[in-house]
Amino acid sequence: MTVLALVVGMLGGLAGGALVADQHSQSGGGLLHVQRRTAVPLPADNRSIPRVAAEVLPSTVQIIAEFDGNPQGATGSGFVMDRQGHSITNNHVVAQAAADGGPIEVIDQHGRHFPARVVGRSPVYDVAVLEAQGARSLRPAAFGSADQMRVGETVVAIGSPLGLSATVTSGIVSAVHRPVTTGNGSDSSFISAVQTDAAINPGNSGGPLVNLQGQVVGVNSAIASLGSSSTTDGESGNIGVGFAIPIEQVEVTTDQILKTGEARYPVIGANVSGTRKLDGALVRSVIPGQPAARAGLHAGDLITAIDGQPITGSIDLVVAIRTHVPGDTVTLTVRRGGHADAIKVRLDSKVG
Repeated sequence: MTVLALVVGMLGGLAGGALVADQHSQSGGGLLHVQRRTAVPLPADNRSIPRVAAEVLPSTVQIIAEFDGNPQGATGSGFVMDRQGHSITNNHVVAQAAADGGPIEVIDQHGRHFPARVVGRSPVYDVAVLEAQGARSLRPAAFGSADQMRVGETVVAIGSPLGLSATVTSGIVSAVHRPVTTGNGSDSSFISAVQTDAAINPGNSGGPLVNLQGQVVGVNSAIASLGSSSTTDGESGNIGVGFAIPIEQVEVTTDQILKTGEARYPVIGANVSGTRKLDGALVRSVIPGQPAARAGLHAGDLITAIDGQPITGSIDLVVAIRTHVPGDTVTLTVRRGGHADAIKVRLDSKVG
């Protein structure tokens, strides 16, 4: 049987670690208090990939981070977010360096190196915010909207695949709202992803996926591989199935990090698993005092939809919940004893 496995797009490895933050240099105000680009950089009728590349390459950076004691053991990509020296990348690119206190460098289009530190990171959403004081002169990227992208639209991926800096590839949006998970155990990330056939390879992780207006619509995070397990040694390559974190989710997580130095994700307080029939998420246990318990969910309940959208298993449910923010209320369709009930659950939160 052919098995589809997601692999993390980086050279080096996948590592976890604790959230890292330096409260002394937080902006304190989230995205509202940083100097971002808000104007559309290119006209809506632009159809030129060379123009997009020329616009976004100055805002795209290569990330070099310590991994397993090697100062340059992990490489990835990122993009400049504001005039305060902040860049966005994937958590898995810098996770071990952050945990070890190892060196991290941001490298611009012209090969200039800037020492960087982790402001905060989210293993759950695979997002990290870096700060490099020397990179304040770099041009910030413009943010777009993944929600407004349609299947079949042209997108451009920019980054450093296999360590080849300033590489540009193009393709289309193959699917939207694709539930995917990457990593293992406590380092797993659940993403409602933008799927693309633009060539993404190890080293592209954290780089921008942009529309033809030169706006970032996603953060390239993972690729699919034909195999039985995830690999992290950089040997797997592009087969035309890549995944990006929607920029809307990246903005929410980045805003939390800039305000508090940490990111939070929504939870219902229940353990669930899939079913053989792929007809929902089975509630295995409910944590006392948590939202699921307060809403009246019980072990043995089968959750078949969330906010009216059918789900086939536990990953669908987790991804759907994590597209919300703590404090939101969701409606779960629950099958119990042959009857279907609508149960409203107000989401709690955890740091991660």
